[in-house]
Amino acid sequence: MSKEFFDALANLGAENKIDTEDLVEKIADGITKAIKRDYPNVLEENISVNIDPEKAKFELKLNKTVVEEVEDPDNEISIEEALEISKKAAIGSQVAVKLDPMKFGRVAAQSAKQSIKHDIKEIERERLLAAYQGKEHECVSATVLKVEPGTGNAVLTIDKNEAYLVRSEQIPGEELREGDIIKVYVVGIVNPERRPSVKISRTHRDLVKRLFELEVPEIYDGTVEVKAISREAGSRSKIAVWSKDENVDAVGACIGPRRSRIQSIVRELKGEKIDIIPYSEDDAEFIAAALSPADVISVALAEDGSRSCEVVVPDNQLSLAIGNKGQNAKLAARLTGYKIDIGPEHTIEID
Repeated sequence: MSKEFFDALANLGAENKIDTEDLVEKIADGITKAIKRDYPNVLEENISVNIDPEKAKFELKLNKTVVEEVEDPDNEISIEEALEISKKAAIGSQVAVKLDPMKFGRVAAQSAKQSIKHDIKEIERERLLAAYQGKEHECVSATVLKVEPGTGNAVLTIDKNEAYLVRSEQIPGEELREGDIIKVYVVGIVNPERRPSVKISRTHRDLVKRLFELEVPEIYDGTVEVKAISREAGSRSKIAVWSKDENVDAVGACIGPRRSRIQSIVRELKGEKIDIIPYSEDDAEFIAAALSPADVISVALAEDGSRSCEVVVPDNQLSLAIGNKGQNAKLAARLTGYKIDIGPEHTIEID
C-alpha cells in the first residue's frame, strides 16, 4: 500500500509540477475530511494523518482519551483496551488507534480523491497566478515548444510555465517553429477565480509600446513618452511620441543610431512597418503628422466641437494619404481619435 501510494504521489507531483510538500499537505487535508465522513462523531483534532515521503511512511490514527468508563466510544477508550495498545497508557492520557487505509470504504476513498483533485486544481491556480503576477500587461520572452499542425496554435514556455498562443493572436503571415524565441504581450489572466489561463498576444498594440520601452532607453526612463498607438498587426503601426526634454528628439531617439532601434523592433514584428509620429497638443498639427508618409496641405477641424476634420492633400498624394484599402487613414484616425475626411487639393471637373 505504502509503495503504491508514494509512487502515485511522486507521479502526481511530477505531472502537475507541484512541490511534494504542498501536495502532501493537500492530500492529508483531503484524507482527514474522508475520515471525518466515515467517522462523523470523531473530533477533528483527534484525527492524525502522517504522510512522510522520505521515509515512505503513511499512517492514519484516531487519538482517543483513556477513561475508566467509556461514554463516547468514538473519542474515548477503556484503560483495558488502551493498555493493549500501549503499556504506558494511563487514565487521562491519549493513545493512538491505527486505521487501515484499505478499510476506509469506497465512499471515504472517493471523498478523499475528489477533495485531492479539487485541491490540486487550487494549487495549479495559485501557482499560475503567482507565476504571472507582475507580468500582466508586460512584454516577456517565450520559447516555442510546439506548433499544432492543424490549427497553427502554438504552445510556448515562459519561465518554465506553458502558455497557449492561439493563431488569431499571432502576427498574420508569421510561421512559428519549435525553438523560436519570441516576444509576447501578457494581456492578462482569464477566469482567475475558476480555471485561470494566461492570455498572450503578438497582435496587441501595446506589444509595440513595450518593445519600444525595451529598445529605447529614453522611453524606459521617461524622457520620451508614448502618447498613442494604432496598429494593424503584420502590416503597419503608428506610434506618437513626445519628449519632456526639448534637447531630446523623440522621433530620433526611437529610430536610433543608423536606425538600429527601429530595425530591431521591425525584425521582431516580422517586417511590420512602423511610422513614428511626433505628438503635438495642436490637434490639426497632430492629424497632419499622423497621415505620414503623405504630405498635408491643410487640416480644418469641425467647428461644432465633434472630433472630425477635413484634410486637404496634394492631388498626387491622395492615394498615399488614404493608403491601401484605406489603412493609412484608418490608422491615423485611431491614433488621433478624429474622424478624418481626406480630399485632393484640386477637384477635376469632367464635362
